[in-house]
Amino acid sequence: MEQPHVVVLFGATGDLARRKLLPGLLHLFEAGLLRDCRIVGTSLDDLDTERFVKLAREGIDEFSRPFDESCWDDFAGRLSFVRQSDGPQALADAVAEAEKQLATESDEEISRLHYLSVPPKAALPVVRQLAEAGLVERSRIIMEKPFGTDLESAKKLNSRLHEVFDESQIFRIDHFLGKEAAQNILAFRFANGLFEPIWNRNFIDHVQIDVPETLGLEMRASFYESTGAFRDMVVTHLMQVLAFMAMEPPTSLAPGPISDEKLKVFRSMRPLEPHNVVRGQYHGYRELDEVADDSDTETFVALKVEIDNWRWAGVPFFLRTGKKMAEGARIISIAFKEPPRTMFPQGSGVGAAGPDHLTFDLADQSRMSLSFYGKRPGPGMKLEKLSMQFATHETGSSKSVLEAYERLIHDAMRGDHTLFTTAEGIEQLWDVSHQLLADPPPVRGYAPGSWGPNAIHQLIAPHAWRLPFERSWRRPNVTAE
Repeated sequence: MEQPHVVVLFGATGDLARRKLLPGLLHLFEAGLLRDCRIVGTSLDDLDTERFVKLAREGIDEFSRPFDESCWDDFAGRLSFVRQSDGPQALADAVAEAEKQLATESDEEISRLHYLSVPPKAALPVVRQLAEAGLVERSRIIMEKPFGTDLESAKKLNSRLHEVFDESQIFRIDHFLGKEAAQNILAFRFANGLFEPIWNRNFIDHVQIDVPETLGLEMRASFYESTGAFRDMVVTHLMQVLAFMAMEPPTSLAPGPISDEKLKVFRSMRPLEPHNVVRGQYHGYRELDEVADDSDTETFVALKVEIDNWRWAGVPFFLRTGKKMAEGARIISIAFKEPPRTMFPQGSGVGAAGPDHLTFDLADQSRMSLSFYGKRPGPGMKLEKLSMQFATHETGSSKSVLEAYERLIHDAMRGDHTLFTTAEGIEQLWDVSHQLLADPPPVRGYAPGSWGPNAIHQLIAPHAWRLPFERSWRRPNVTAE
């Protein structure tokens, strides 16, 4: 770390904090990326610091990767807790005490990072509390999705935020962009002379971004009733990944140039038309508590996105995500155009397995695969689909991998906006979604454990969805040390 930090964790007793944020902060601390720090937890729960430390340890034991026990003792001593119901002054006093402790260890200026792991309706009240507590100066704020539910609400949210925080202080987090595989798209494209020249409409036929989930909505039905799959996943996650895939080369890998190029992609998108969208709802969703018997909320959405610029004109981008689906995955699949003609004899197998694909797996253990046709050994000219694969966990650097939240927290502390979403970008995405939100297509039912409504096949025709895969990822024989 470049300077000491006080991290104020709102919603510190919630599920995200237990699963990701506290284990992530511990790993950053153990890795030496968060040494001079104090963490002030706050929530609506009636806890004291001792009980908060115990709760943090329980979450870390359940969800963290292995860690050094002596590291925990040092980390635990840096935790404190204040009840949110005690008001702004109590929070200000807790932060002041944490800063006082840090001041005895370092003479550098102390920065503040406020992480808002709270429901959307609580975000602005927390921002007001920070203003009343005098905790805006020397601070940055991380906000969780959704960033509004349409253009009007997004503009209102950004306006209210900007009354307290400057845009340079605001970090709208999208954990998809914190994954190694998402950033590997940039490395793959812009560091290799082999691929950038063919990254356009002349060589790429279509692109799929596919994020099915097996989990249902038993614990999130109330939240989903006010959002749905499109607002929850597409605007905040899938579109951001699409921008990495489709943007022009930035002048540098600095936050400003990358944000500029992502915004150009969003501005080039054609308005999303209802006939290019399939909405679905899994059977049984309406039986959940807090869900209306006639709910029109989609738990599944698939859509075709068109980017009307020189590089991508005529190349469709197909996006799909949903709950209670056949399997969970996070795949970007790029289909290359097939040769204009073939000289191979009938029955050789060429074309039988579809076009060549470059596939990025955005799982925590990221992988990439390039498929192609090759000759099967033996007499005659028989072809089969082969692949070259790379997996992060097979490399000698696998222990250096930061999980998505860890990377993004670290970037926010350094003031690096590269992997975060801007107010202008979010508003532009809501703008291109206006027609769809005003006149959504009907919700179609689908069976839990399926791949969504049957209409998805008409949406993507004459192509086909790549999931389920026609082949398996290669399983390594050994794990890298």
